[in-house]
Amino acid sequence: MSHSNALQATTHFYGGHAGMRLLRTALGAAERLWPALAVRAAYRLFGTPLPLRRPGGNALPAGAWRTERWPFEDAEITLYTPQAQPHGPAVLLLHGWGGHARQMLPLADALAARGLRPVLVDLPAHGGSRGRVSNLAQFARAIEYATARLHAQDSAPTAVVAHSLAANAAAHAASRGLATGRLVLLAPPASPHEYTRLFAQVFGLSERTRAAMQRRIEAREGILMRQFEPPAVGPRIALPTLVVHDRGDRINRFADGEAYRDCIAGATLMPTEGLGHRKILQHAEVLAAVADFVAQPVPAQLPAGTGPGRLLADGCPK
Repeated sequence: MSHSNALQATTHFYGGHAGMRLLRTALGAAERLWPALAVRAAYRLFGTPLPLRRPGGNALPAGAWRTERWPFEDAEITLYTPQAQPHGPAVLLLHGWGGHARQMLPLADALAARGLRPVLVDLPAHGGSRGRVSNLAQFARAIEYATARLHAQDSAPTAVVAHSLAANAAAHAASRGLATGRLVLLAPPASPHEYTRLFAQVFGLSERTRAAMQRRIEAREGILMRQFEPPAVGPRIALPTLVVHDRGDRINRFADGEAYRDCIAGATLMPTEGLGHRKILQHAEVLAAVADFVAQPVPAQLPAGTGPGRLLADGCPK
């Protein structure tokens, strides 16, 4: 997908929400009159999941799902497990930015039909979870925390399946030794830095403001955006990995999926056609492929972090 198509998709994402044109005008005025305020406002907007939601919105129905709410940092993580739980291994299912656990229900049904136990998650500031703002780094910490707590409850997930930004976060967590057996990345983005550029273009922000916003994010989170990219995380991932990406994805380029395939030893890329960014979460062939992959026995694996890559590697083997 070209940069112009990515910009168009990003513009549509933000432009579809009330008040975005007014925010663009206000950010432009602040940039001219009070640059520091423009950086703070851009930082806040960049970390606000859209569409705006009412607290507790999109939570799964209590009759069919058991809900657990875990305080996490200044927000919370909400987990949903079937009331009639299969006895098989748990599989952690994670939505993307601006998404919610309901989007993972078709996959949950496909896993339950195979005797696996789906555990759906509303990440901080999403779906039924408290919080106003979040970001990629917090997603990664939340995934690590949820996985560790499930282990402590004797519900260790045999696999982690993540969509879009959560796939980027899950790959980072896997590179740090995430305690699971298999990894599935659905339509993962490869460059958070690139998305800051698209965000800045949509709101007419200068490179100076964009770069200051990025530095603010990195300083507050204690991690550089480059540390989330495939060349940085891929060589450190020792888990069997399946990547699913549509060739026509207008949100995250198909080349992003290829980058994860190239950077993670032994990873498999399943390309799709005509599903875009979100329909892969519902398509029967994708659901079957993911269920088949995570249902396989977990092989013996190298300890995490023993891969050949450097923290900020320049490229990946083909």
